[in-house]
Amino acid sequence: MKSFSVFKFSPDHFAYCLQKCLKAKTLRQGKQVHAVLLLTGFDMNLLSMSSKLVGMYASCGDVSSARKVFDEIPNPNVFSLNWMVLASAFNGWFEQAIGYFSLMQEMGMVGNKFSFPVMLKVCVGLMDLNKGKEVHAVVYKMGFEKDVALGNTLVDMYCKCGSLCYGHRVFDRMHERDVASWTSMICGYCNVGRTDQGAMLFERMKLEGLEPNDFTWNAVIAGYARSGDSNRVYVLLSRMTKEGFVPDLVTWNAIILGFTQSQEAGEAFKFFSAMLVSGVKPNLVTITGLLPACGLIGSVERGREIHGLIFRMGFDINVFVASALIDMYSKCGSVKNARSVFDWTPVNTVASWNAMIGCYGKHGLVDSAVELFDRMQEEGIQATVVTLTSVLSACSHSGSVEKGLEIFRSMKESHGIVVCKEHYGCVVDLLCRSGKMVEAYEFVKSIPINVTESMIGAFFNGCKVHERRDLAKLMADDILKMELKRPGGFVTLSNIYAADGEWEEVEYVRKVMKQRKVLKKPGFSWLD
Repeated sequence: MKSFSVFKFSPDHFAYCLQKCLKAKTLRQGKQVHAVLLLTGFDMNLLSMSSKLVGMYASCGDVSSARKVFDEIPNPNVFSLNWMVLASAFNGWFEQAIGYFSLMQEMGMVGNKFSFPVMLKVCVGLMDLNKGKEVHAVVYKMGFEKDVALGNTLVDMYCKCGSLCYGHRVFDRMHERDVASWTSMICGYCNVGRTDQGAMLFERMKLEGLEPNDFTWNAVIAGYARSGDSNRVYVLLSRMTKEGFVPDLVTWNAIILGFTQSQEAGEAFKFFSAMLVSGVKPNLVTITGLLPACGLIGSVERGREIHGLIFRMGFDINVFVASALIDMYSKCGSVKNARSVFDWTPVNTVASWNAMIGCYGKHGLVDSAVELFDRMQEEGIQATVVTLTSVLSACSHSGSVEKGLEIFRSMKESHGIVVCKEHYGCVVDLLCRSGKMVEAYEFVKSIPINVTESMIGAFFNGCKVHERRDLAKLMADDILKMELKRPGGFVTLSNIYAADGEWEEVEYVRKVMKQRKVLKKPGFSWLD
């Protein structure tokens, strides 16, 4: 057995080398150190060498090796557990990250201030507010709540998990706040459409002597873009420039995407032109923000211009851009161009397959949709919930009842897909469109999950179109017990009763609507 004297290194030297490899993320050198440790028969418990190896492998992204070393540690310490939590979270294995954190607690270790920020990000990844509250309770118990960085992460977790009130409570209790604290809270309000409140915090932040950074400015500007308020966006851009910040590509992309999300395609293109005039060159994020805007206005000419820009700029068409192009051409009515993009994409992932199948479905080309779906399976691409929804929707729009039902019945067995509300909704629509109202009634009654408003709307509309008011009335008692929030189902049911002159029933439906504060918006005309 070789000793350390052969290598003229002490154990401290090896520990130092591993630490350097961890910080520099140099996997090859780290493996060489590990190999020497194994050759010398070094006691891995000495100087917590195993834990340092776990950290080195995890830091370098070799999670498999990190796990192998970790599994051989009889009593892992907080350092190694923190690294396993971090590596799992970084790779999106959130449940596994929670498992390592739970193991830490089971072993009597509550973690340190490095454990909790990662766990809070895991809670965001899972959108698990309750788990986030559990972690917060431990943070409070440990006395770490006063740590600014940890406080910021708590605010961010609560805001992203949909609990602004808890986020603001943590924010208000912070003894010290930095720019990141204010920015997290501002983002929280802007991301849920409460941009005016975010802007008020923005002004309050400046009054308290803290200068917003680029990220803070972008959050407020993007918030107003998402609400479609171009005037406020222009004002903020002007202020931003006057205060020494130059709108960069991130700013322009946030604006373009924001206006696309608010259905303001014209504004998205205006700001795109302003971006080009300012000398900022677009990237693929810009492209994926603009393509849906072309679909919104149905302008295939604009879409082709953006498509041409991709080639002129020398961009590689990745799966996101390919899917966005297919979707854009689909919404603009150009199935041929959509298929051309699909065929020219070097590697089609499930996203582009779904986009193309959805394109065929929207245009009633059910045979092409099913044919592409079959080819997708032949090529070993695993279908997703979205794939099956697109195929079922295509069958519904074309009236292919038998094919649609065949696919629906084979979802679990053939594709491993658990049937969800979207799939049930497609089948209800499929049966109603084809006039099979008795089958639709029996199907709705047999659905094992809560029936959605879209299912009810489809069923009642089917009853109205195919003159099966009797079935609508049979369903009425069940429907009136449901907590419907939209007026569509109620209004259709009321109209069905009115057509048969059953005015007492009409009045009862309206009474239920009034009690539940379900209001029908009044109609309006563009004509004066």
